[in-house]
Amino acid sequence: MRGVVAIVGRPNVGKSSLFNRIVGERLSITDDASGITRDRIYGKASWLNQEFRVIDTGGIILKDEPFSKEIRAQATLAIDEADVIIMVVDARASVTDEDRDVMKILHRSDKKVIVAANKVDDVSFLSEIYEFYSLGCSDIIGVSALHGVGIGDLLDKVIEYMPNERKDPYGEGTIKFCLIGQPNVGKSTLSNSLVGKERTIVSSIPGTTRDAIDTMFTYHEKKFVVIDTAGIRKQGKIYENAEKYSVLRAMSAIERSDIAVLVLDGTLELNEQDKRIAGYAREANRAMIIVVNKWDIVDKDDKTMKKMTDKIKVQMPFLDFAPVIFLSAIKNERVHTLLEKIEEVYDNFSRRVPTSLLNDVIQDAIIFNQPPIFNGNRLRVNYVTQDDVKPPSFVLFVNDESHMHFSYLRYLDNSIRQAFEFEGSPIKFTLRKNE
Repeated sequence: MRGVVAIVGRPNVGKSSLFNRIVGERLSITDDASGITRDRIYGKASWLNQEFRVIDTGGIILKDEPFSKEIRAQATLAIDEADVIIMVVDARASVTDEDRDVMKILHRSDKKVIVAANKVDDVSFLSEIYEFYSLGCSDIIGVSALHGVGIGDLLDKVIEYMPNERKDPYGEGTIKFCLIGQPNVGKSTLSNSLVGKERTIVSSIPGTTRDAIDTMFTYHEKKFVVIDTAGIRKQGKIYENAEKYSVLRAMSAIERSDIAVLVLDGTLELNEQDKRIAGYAREANRAMIIVVNKWDIVDKDDKTMKKMTDKIKVQMPFLDFAPVIFLSAIKNERVHTLLEKIEEVYDNFSRRVPTSLLNDVIQDAIIFNQPPIFNGNRLRVNYVTQDDVKPPSFVLFVNDESHMHFSYLRYLDNSIRQAFEFEGSPIKFTLRKNE
């Protein structure tokens, strides 16, 4: 992932339309990983074989606040989160004071800014964009989010300004993990227990932690960074703004992490919001661990762990690879088991498999279970190679990508997992047709 692009601007200039045009169909996942949900203000995009994330700050509305404060908040978010900022203006309107206010904020940052003059639906409106050079930005590109005009030129400029790679401020080999979950499940208490110092405020009031907090520590002579995030509330009229803001912060924390640790309250039933939060990390292809907290006050017997683990796996089948850890953060019980599991999962997330062994496993799997006929033809997998780690990524060279059914791809996923240790890590597949 190359970086993050944020879309900002005053209301009614087409920010969300431009977001949808750039992100396109990538918001939907075509496999059967049921239960994954996504928030429209954060999506993936790809251009010139480069993947990046896009933030639509138009999805954040500060109710009962003047527009100037709302826009200022959006611009601040963009500065905090993004590598490149697209400021959207209305090409059919004159430059407004609100446009100037946004640009003043952006000029004070070190971020690359591109002005997208939207609503250029035909060439007759191109002459209208020159007025926007008065904003002090040298990159003014006329676009139509509605019709797709100029989007290629805009994305060319985005890729030009995108950093080649995001530098790791903590150094090579540091294991970075974030704590995600609903408010009041004990994330901050767990963070404090892991670090051994009270670095974050612990409160019984849901939503105390507003922003992600990074804390570095060592364990078994290895360096770790724990990122404690604000709890993600259910959407609703009262908490809508805070929820969307916390989603942005949580997604940023997930992006900076190797492992996402989903923290659940062991005294409560798993609900749709837990699944929704897990879906953010799953979609980002991060390694995952599920923590059931408050284990000290759970009414349990010898079979409770097994029953709860099975229930979690049934209700979140898209996390069937994630281990489940039971602990009490407030009493510091079994917390060491989480750190040990984080080390194991990180190794799995970084694992490379020798090509010869990988092909032996895949060919044995095919002999044991031939691909079904799909779309009128039978799939042939001719060769497999691993092309990346974090997550482990495999390229399948096949006779025709359209012959691969998702159920058979899952079968190959399970075959690899049975042969090699990938607990806690997602596996990514790319299908490539043999030339």
